[in-house]
Amino acid sequence: MSETLALEKHACPACGAQAVWNPVQRRLVCAFCGTASPYELDPESGVVREIDLVQTLREMPAELRGWQAEKRTVRCRSCKAISVFDPGRVGQNCDFCGSPELVDYEEIQAPLRPQSLLPFKVDEARIRESLRRWFGSRWFAPGELGSSALIDRVHGIYLPYWTFDAQARCPWTAEAGTYYYAQEGYRDSQGRRRTRTVRHVRWRPASGVVEHHFDDEPVPGTQGVDLALLRAVEPFPTTDLVPYDTAYLSGFVVEHYRVVLIDAARQSRLQMERRLRDLCVHQIPGDTYRNLEIAPQYSGETFKHILVPVWLLTYDYHGKSFQVVANGYTGAIAGRYPKSAWKIFFLVLAIVLVVALVVALS
Repeated sequence: MSETLALEKHACPACGAQAVWNPVQRRLVCAFCGTASPYELDPESGVVREIDLVQTLREMPAELRGWQAEKRTVRCRSCKAISVFDPGRVGQNCDFCGSPELVDYEEIQAPLRPQSLLPFKVDEARIRESLRRWFGSRWFAPGELGSSALIDRVHGIYLPYWTFDAQARCPWTAEAGTYYYAQEGYRDSQGRRRTRTVRHVRWRPASGVVEHHFDDEPVPGTQGVDLALLRAVEPFPTTDLVPYDTAYLSGFVVEHYRVVLIDAARQSRLQMERRLRDLCVHQIPGDTYRNLEIAPQYSGETFKHILVPVWLLTYDYHGKSFQVVANGYTGAIAGRYPKSAWKIFFLVLAIVLVVALVVALS
């Protein structure tokens, strides 16, 4: 039976602890933080070799890590989010789920420091007023959700994002289909002969190449905020990023990235491939297509770790937790909210009465 050898000790690229080979996942997995690092095996020797991105991350110099200011890092026992804030801040609950179960979080290796950030542009007074209007426009939401007591719990957070640049060259092959129409005879249910127009497809091979530059393809590094809501309030304009400065963070909570660079890079590739597939589809001639195959190649790949501003409202209603997210730069809002059973009942009742009235008058 062949054996897989790890001739060197491999530190986790996320936290620095020693990673061990997991034969089931066929990856090096960190026992401390759970990060699974992509590795490849030398086909001749069976030695574990790290992929370039992993090596790059591990060898990143210490001066590119840390917050450049004294910070306290805590982990929520409930939702597992990791928050970073000024050490003098006390008596707070988790900013993401509201739980009071926060414990200090010690790291073996300092996190990668953001290269840049997008400062808050929408202030707290404006976002509170926007939230009142937003709740007011949700017709099925219980009326008390727009109360000041709830709205005043909104708070600002800087969320981690990874962005990726790449030049892509994507050859593709497919079968392109062109519609054509022909008259065909048939018999109807009475046995009479009829003619009808039938659409057919004429298939032919097609191929081409898509060239595309990806600029700041975003991948959220958060696990504390509902990703569907976060995607709904994007984009965060990366053209307006400013160099990282601790002054922008004063008074705000910063979420420590939970999606590490390796996983974010993998997610960015999936996003890029979906986009490239769409671009290839637009190149296919004719009316329809089938058997599309793409072979993307990437060059000039770079990444950034950035922080983006978000106003977050987390609240419980009848034992269920809800989140409302607002883009701290554009003001865009997305959220989830409970539905009022009484409002739904009266709407159904009104519909039944209208239908009954129409039937009575007809």
